[in-house]
Amino acid sequence: MTITITIPVVLALIIGGLVAYLLGSIPSAVWIGKSFYGIDVREKGSKNAGATNTIRVLGLLPGIFVLCIDAFKGWFAIYLSRIFGVELIGTDYMIFYQLLIGILCVIGHALPIFAGFKGGKGVATMLGIVIGLFIKIIPLVLAVFIVVFILSHYVSLSSMSAAVSFPIFYVGRSLFMHEKIDIVQLIFAILVAIFIIWTHRKNIKRLINKEEPKFKFKKTEE
Repeated sequence: MTITITIPVVLALIIGGLVAYLLGSIPSAVWIGKSFYGIDVREKGSKNAGATNTIRVLGLLPGIFVLCIDAFKGWFAIYLSRIFGVELIGTDYMIFYQLLIGILCVIGHALPIFAGFKGGKGVATMLGIVIGLFIKIIPLVLAVFIVVFILSHYVSLSSMSAAVSFPIFYVGRSLFMHEKIDIVQLIFAILVAIFIIWTHRKNIKRLINKEEPKFKFKKTEE
């Protein structure tokens, strides 16, 4: 399938990218905390606008709600890429556009225009993107997260372990199923692992110094 690059096509792709960023910018943890509890989660706990800190500060139910919303943002961004990038479907350009859309959504989550450009680490949003693009690998990645979490009770360590396993499982499954390894998808998987580790650099330091708090399914007293 060939594609003719016209102004309407280019505009659709650009608008799709803008929508993805704005979608990622929805600060679910901040809005839920301020609207229902009068608390800005970025001022308490780990000061991160994510599901883990929401559970730590507000409790399990709002934290799970934030997790679902943030993951949905990533999945929905990939879904929208098939609408704004309809002209690319069936071409080699589609995966590039989908990855761009996903990246812009994560950037929106980390630097949300609706919350003073101070957001979360993007783990849940990245999970939604991976679900949208690599659904067959998700059970394996989640299994790694669960096992590491049960053994350590560290969400940060579990997230990084799952992220590192992502490209490994992608290659392993492709070889096992005798499927072609898409170099673009492999690079994306590696970049996801690097991104998650980079956003957890402070957690790594705390883990090394044995100062990282273990996760508890209830809010703290602060």
